[in-house]
Amino acid sequence: MSTRPSRPKACVEGAKEAAPGWSAALPPREDRPPEPTPPASPLPFQASCVQYRLVVRDANTLQIRQLHTCLDQIQHIEWSADSLFILCALYKRGLVQVWSLEQPEWHCKIDEGSAGLVASCWSPDGRHILNTTEFHLRITVWSLCTKSVSYIKYPKACQQGITFTRDGRYLALAERRDCKDYVSILVCSDWQLLRKTFSISSLPPARLGKHFDTDTQDLAGIEWAPNGCVLAAWDSCLEYKILLYSLDGRLLSTFCAYEWSLGIKSVAWSPSSQFLAVGSYDGKVRILNHVTWKMITEFGHPATINNPKIVVYKEAEKSPPLVLGRLAFPPPRAAAGPLSSTESKYEVASVPVSLQTLKPAPDRANPRIGIGALAFSPDSCFLATRSDSVPTAVWIWDIQKLRLLAALEQLSAVRCFQWDPRQARLAICTGGSNVYLWSPAGCVSVQVPGEGDFQVLSLCWHLSGDSLALLSKDHFCLCFLETEQGVGTAFGQRGDHT
Repeated sequence: MSTRPSRPKACVEGAKEAAPGWSAALPPREDRPPEPTPPASPLPFQASCVQYRLVVRDANTLQIRQLHTCLDQIQHIEWSADSLFILCALYKRGLVQVWSLEQPEWHCKIDEGSAGLVASCWSPDGRHILNTTEFHLRITVWSLCTKSVSYIKYPKACQQGITFTRDGRYLALAERRDCKDYVSILVCSDWQLLRKTFSISSLPPARLGKHFDTDTQDLAGIEWAPNGCVLAAWDSCLEYKILLYSLDGRLLSTFCAYEWSLGIKSVAWSPSSQFLAVGSYDGKVRILNHVTWKMITEFGHPATINNPKIVVYKEAEKSPPLVLGRLAFPPPRAAAGPLSSTESKYEVASVPVSLQTLKPAPDRANPRIGIGALAFSPDSCFLATRSDSVPTAVWIWDIQKLRLLAALEQLSAVRCFQWDPRQARLAICTGGSNVYLWSPAGCVSVQVPGEGDFQVLSLCWHLSGDSLALLSKDHFCLCFLETEQGVGTAFGQRGDHT
């Protein structure tokens, strides 16, 4: 890694200096962004992009607050951690444009030039931008405050090669040097190494810091524990191996469940950092504890559920009864959708229950088997999983009792699920016009109102947990959940996005 001070290239209004490939337009009263100050609560704004336009709306009313025009089509947008800036990545042009929420007249443009751009993200402090060049030749760190540029060499192109600690102090980076895998830990305040690069190996801790042959055939991903004390690194699907390192690079443990078969497919830490869930291609989830880093239990995903203590919710579609006095002709546009004649609801099924399974095609790559998704609830009490061989089911596990608590069988394949960041409440979407919510109290299916058929392809919770963004191919919808005080509406209006 190398760092160099910025040199003046072009003088722009309000700017003192600019680094190569860097330009900024600043208001006369300020020549740089303010120092980061975390907000007391999440700001009620929502950002979306439509081709080359960035639209910032009020999250409660969806009224447009700001409208910015970029130089080309936007492929990625991202808020800074303090919600004061918005990053727009234009991968085809190798550009990044940054806009300010507090000062709409301020804007910034970063040009990677001939190096190209394949990924861009914020640092935790919200004042640095990390750009990954084409072919993963390097990562460029741009500072909005000092306009300095830092380079991080040898980043590896893998599933998850960069991860920050939750407090934003350290960055762990997967590297590929001399055909071997390494991990470097950098301090985010100056982007320098915390210590020497250590090899992902099972060698004694005293020998770490030098270059050794790695135990991983092809490093697939790394992720910090929420407390920032342990780093998990796992191998590709060709070998089942996960390694756990301390902050100073000492190898704490290595876990391998089996050999000579497809290995790890998904990994998730519990918010309490006490458990590490590892989903694999054999259709099982193994839970490791934070004391000995040994497996305490494994969860299987059988096609038939026989235990009467497990609650199985099955989605069913039924036609609503017709009431002669309430018929309207012609029908309103909102009720003219293809799913208006049926309503979806959950029914509690009696065991034994046989779930729909999908037989993988043996002649195709990336077989649809194994645990494709898993996530812990914010209180670390529940774990939600989805097996790709049973694509219509979501499994809810009780971590305190280490058993299956409930299973939800949908009519269509589950596309996405996400926990409420404030409580144990799970939102699910299947690509249809309904959104599904599960909590320990039960399940509910809600149809998205509006004109035509709104297909929910993905969803995202607000940090406060009182609203939910639902995304289709060309539109989005905000869902406001009722609170204990009874404040809130069922659904907000739609907006356009790309």
